[in-house]
Formats: sequence, structure tokens, C-alpha cells
Amino acid sequence: MSMHISCCHELACMKPMSCHEQDHPELAAAASNNAGFDWLEDTISFLTADADIASGGYGWWSSNTPAAAAQQDDIGSVVAQTLSPPAPPLPTTSSPLAHASPSIASPAVSSPSEPSSSKKRKSPAHRASVIHGHGSSNQRRRGEHGKKGGGGGAGSDRDTRWAEQLLNPCAAAVEAGNLLRAQHLLYVLGELASFSGDANHRLAAHGLRALAGRLPAAVGAAAAASVRVPPCDCPTPVFTAAEPRLFRASLIKFHEVSPWFALPNALANTAIAASAAMEPRPLHVVDLGVSHGVQWPTLLESLTRMPGGRAPPPSVRLTVVGPAAAATTTPAAPFSASPPGYDFSPHLLRYAKSINLQLAITRAASLDSVYGVAGEALVVCLQFRLGHAGADERAETLRKVRGMNPELVVLSELDAGGGVHDGTAAGEFAARLELLWRFLESTSVAFKGRDGEERRLLEAEAGTSAADAAAVVEGREAWRERMAAAGFEEAAFGDEAVETARSLLRKYDGGWEMSPAASGAAVALRWKGQPVSFCSLWRPAAGVKRLT
Repeated sequence: MSMHISCCHELACMKPMSCHEQDHPELAAAASNNAGFDWLEDTISFLTADADIASGGYGWWSSNTPAAAAQQDDIGSVVAQTLSPPAPPLPTTSSPLAHASPSIASPAVSSPSEPSSSKKRKSPAHRASVIHGHGSSNQRRRGEHGKKGGGGGAGSDRDTRWAEQLLNPCAAAVEAGNLLRAQHLLYVLGELASFSGDANHRLAAHGLRALAGRLPAAVGAAAAASVRVPPCDCPTPVFTAAEPRLFRASLIKFHEVSPWFALPNALANTAIAASAAMEPRPLHVVDLGVSHGVQWPTLLESLTRMPGGRAPPPSVRLTVVGPAAAATTTPAAPFSASPPGYDFSPHLLRYAKSINLQLAITRAASLDSVYGVAGEALVVCLQFRLGHAGADERAETLRKVRGMNPELVVLSELDAGGGVHDGTAAGEFAARLELLWRFLESTSVAFKGRDGEERRLLEAEAGTSAADAAAVVEGREAWRERMAAAGFEEAAFGDEAVETARSLLRKYDGGWEMSPAASGAAVALRWKGQPVSFCSLWRPAAGVKRLT
């Protein structure tokens, strides 16, 4: 029992301000700064500006300082104690509950719903004594925690990722109905979780919220009611509840500082422009993606600079398909929905007029209401939406796309790599945590550790993916098989598309890399050597054509 009492006191000293202790920041500051994010006036500045995003010292926010390293060691010690088997209980003091499972660590003294001394803020002297009392116990956990990207693969910082070491066993306990172990792990997570702080604290917060949402379905409403789940409400709204000006500013800023969406968008735009250059015909782009208009100014501008002085398409039509089109029985994919009042159409139409390009924008609730016009070149962009749909909905969406007989299909999705989990809910949860970790860690680097409104909004939206229990995270090969089964064959990116993407990637942190296939097919985006996403081109099965 003494081990758990000491853990409780240590936990109170090691976490940032907890989720429910944080104040709600005002949106006025973000709105007042909106003038700097007018993508209409400076539509492709983030692609062409010589911004040294990957340079500069990160020492001021790095957690690689002695105090932070000691704190990391202290957390590692608590995690190790939490996951270690408990000592055999004394026959005279054990309760019947303690014998329910030999693998369950003894619950902490205080419960998450009860105030205790462990939740009180400690004095600086006490904080220092706790940290230095454990500072040398886990030197190996310091690893590369807090360093600027560019380091080795995931294994180089695996020991510092304590959030997953708690979340994954907790998910397994929930799935197995081991409520005592789940309760204990939930409590420890509640003490460490915070939507601010480093990537571990933020991952713990998002993972805790996801587990709380999954609990009733996993163990039943009655059993779930007996589990005391720590408060885990995210103070930042998701996309659909954001203020429109902040929403737009966040999207643009994210493209400026991270290639997460910017690189696949650049690859797609270059491929579409190359396809349109083959023959001067009206161009129709069906957007079933997550760009909310930010992707398209660059495409429109490139259509006015056709190679060899060729004329641009006589007209361009953009059909934006609603967020529910690819997932009618599951929640909309993260980043796919926009808040009420946000409409990029007027800005994009004005920009197209300024460059003498005829543009029309239509919206469709589903692919069923998308119509084509004879003689136009049809391109369908499926970007980061299908991966969050169920298997049947994926197949049905691809069947509809194939029936439209497009000239080109762009498919961009998150990439779980070649690893295969055990097919359980806990295994799927672990795969989603892995991708969410890469998002949170890379976003910390992208924003140089600054905890601003834009970053919080993006991370709140990304965090919803951890609660997605319906869809299965897959790797590139699984998608290749699915596209082939739907009647498509893979096309190849041209040299210009690959070089454009490679040039763009140099503007970001050195932890990012891209790896095009030897055949010029799908291009993979990686963070610290681990897969994040891929972008690929497809045509109705009739022979592979190389885009030039």
C-alpha cells in the first residue's frame, strides 16, 4: 500500500495543469490576428516562402533539461510501479475484492471522485525532494525525449512514451472486463493526463477520454457505472464547434508548419495539373477530403502555368462532398467537418477570377448526387476520409467512384505500416494511439512547443480518432488490394510531382521524410522513420500511364 501512497504524491508533482483545471482561452486574439492568414491574398506563400521552419533553437521549450529529465525518470518509476505485479496480500488484512484477480495492482488510496492530499499543489521544496528522490532510477528513459525531430525511428524514444504503457494495458483490461485493473489504471492516467504539456501528457488525456467513451459498450452500462472515470473533457472544441475565423487560421497555420496534410495535397495538385495538361478540356474535381478549400488555390494557380505555354482548362468545376458521404453509420472522419458559418467558396471564386480562371463550386451531400458532364476530365480526390469508415462503407464508396468512370483518383490515407495487430479492440486502439502519438509529437515540434489556440484546436480534432472503434487502421498494401478489387489499377507519379513534394518537405522539421516507391507509385510520408500516411494515384483498370 505504501507504494501506491507514494505514487499518488509523486503524480501530483509531475503533471501540468489537469484537463479540468485549465481556463478556456478567448478567441478574440486569434480573430484579431486573422489578417495574417488571408490565403486569398497570399495563396501559396507557405509553398514558396523561404521560411526556415526547420531551423532555430528549441532549447527554450525542450524537455531535455536536467529538471525535466528527472521528472521524466520520476514518471517512468511510477509507470513501472503501476504495471508491476502487486505484493502478495496479507491474509489478515486482504479484502475479498483484492483476490478477484491476481494480476490486479492494489487500487490507490484515494479515488478519482474524492478530494485528497495528492491533488493539492506541493511546495517547491516538496516538489524538488520528490523529483530528486527518484531522479536516478530510470536514466535510460531520457532517450531523445524533447529533442528536435530528425532522430531515429520509433524505437529511439519508445522508453519515454509512458502514456501508451498505461493506456494500452487499460484498454486490454476494459476489453477483458477486468474492472479492478481498469479502475486503477484510469486513476493513474487521470492524475497524469493533461491537454497541455508534452506529447505524453496530451496523449494520456486524449486516450483517457477515448477509453471513457468506450467503457459502456465494452462492459455494459451497469458495470461501467461502477467505474469511477476521472474528468477528461477536452476544454477545446472540435472542428464543428470552432469559431470560423479560428478554424480557417488553424488550417492555414497547420499547412505552414506541418506536412501532415500539406504534402499529400501538393502531390495531388501536381498530379491533377499534369493530367489536365494532356488535353485542354473542362476539369471537374470531386473533393471527398479534409482540406476545406485550403488545398485548391495552389491547384488553380498551377493550372494557369501549364508547361509549354499550353492553355489552361476552359473551365474548372469543384464539387465538395459532405462529411457524411463516406461514413453514414459511423461518426464523420476527423478533420472532415467544418463549423457552421465557414464557407471558403467566395474567397476561392474571387481568387479564380483574379487569375482569369473560370471556376464553379457546387456541394453534394453524397456521391449519389454528384453528376458529370460529357467531355469533362473527371478527377476524384479521396483524402483521409475512407480510412475512418467501416469496411462495407469503404467498399460501397469505391464502387460508386468506379461507376463514375473518373480519369484519375487520388487516394491519401493514414498508414499503419506493415504491422498487423491481433484484431481485438485493444489492438486497434493501440494502432490508433501510435498514429496519434506521431501527430502530437510532430505537432509539438511544428509549433515549437507553443500551446496556442490553433494547435489546441487541431489536436482536439485529431484526438477524436482514438475513440473511433468502427474503422480499422490499415497499411498501404491493404489499400492497394482494396483498390484493385474495386476495379482500379495504380498509376505512377511523375518526376515533377515527386520533386515538388521533396522540395516542399525541406521547409519542415528534419524529422519528416518521404519515400516514393521504386516504381514511382505511392509516396509515403514518415515521421522519425515511422509511417504516417501515403498518397497514391489510380485509374480505372485499363493500363498504367505515367504522368509527365
